Amino acid sequence: MNNRPRRNRKSSAIRDLVQETHLSVDNLILPLFLVDGANKKEVISSLPNIYRFSIELMLKEIETCLELGIRIFDLFPSVKDHLKDKTASYSYAEENFYLHAIRKIKERFPEVVLMSDVAMDPYSSDGHDGLVENGKILNDETLEILAKMSVAQAQAGIDIIGPSDMMDGRVGYIREELDLNGYMETSIMAYCAKYASAYYGPFREALNSEPKFGDKKSYQMNPANKREALIEADLDVAEGADMLMVKPATLYLDVIHLLKENHDVPITAYNVSGEYAMIHAASQKGWLDYESAMAEMLLSIKRAGADGILTYFAKDYAKLAASMQ
Repeated sequence: MNNRPRRNRKSSAIRDLVQETHLSVDNLILPLFLVDGANKKEVISSLPNIYRFSIELMLKEIETCLELGIRIFDLFPSVKDHLKDKTASYSYAEENFYLHAIRKIKERFPEVVLMSDVAMDPYSSDGHDGLVENGKILNDETLEILAKMSVAQAQAGIDIIGPSDMMDGRVGYIREELDLNGYMETSIMAYCAKYASAYYGPFREALNSEPKFGDKKSYQMNPANKREALIEADLDVAEGADMLMVKPATLYLDVIHLLKENHDVPITAYNVSGEYAMIHAASQKGWLDYESAMAEMLLSIKRAGADGILTYFAKDYAKLAASMQ
């Protein structure tokens, strides 16, 4: 045989030499859950080693992460029910603890990059990503609320706005409002392909953001569809998106690859709570090696074409990478 591919796998040095995909801590974004109050560190039962922090403990957590090389964080607020209403008005209220926390983080750590989640569900008494009227999700009426939320977050110091609601036209509407208010440099990472997935359960526990009725299938994408993701991506880029997000990640590697092949903007992916919980559950049973399975999962997302990965594994992967240097 003239061609023996195994010759390029015969030693560790050669395997490293010809490795096609390289995953770095620089590719990772860590989700952080914020609660109001003082000295709170709340356990999330379905997300092992992930907590809800009040602001002073979150500052300590961010400091620890910076020491590990993690520099980009996505902040999610856990809002008490009495602050929620049908129009999610607390999302842009001056007294919103989430907005105050953003300011404190940027004052303490101006070098970090903060990403936000823009959708009504954490603040909505209906638990949906859009405005509800007579049991229907209203698209165009939701856009004004999302834009107010985005401008308030940009004013507080958010670097990357993350519209995750899947309302039609929201990227363009938010981009226009950000620009009109002087936030031309605030980026938009559009969740262009957010699927109506069964793997969001632990996240919804973390935020107490379950829909109060029905489901989200009228606005999140059908898991059976792939070409539709191109339609969504094309629209979001045309409306001003700086980056595109696919959610979930490992179950939609084909979609990540499709967008990477068809768009020049950076592609990101959300390695969601259910994917994280599965690895933990299997490793706790002794069925998988946690570090190997975690690293392989993240590498597969990078190999598919993701430039950035939003993942609960970020800290553990950073520790693993440091131990291998």
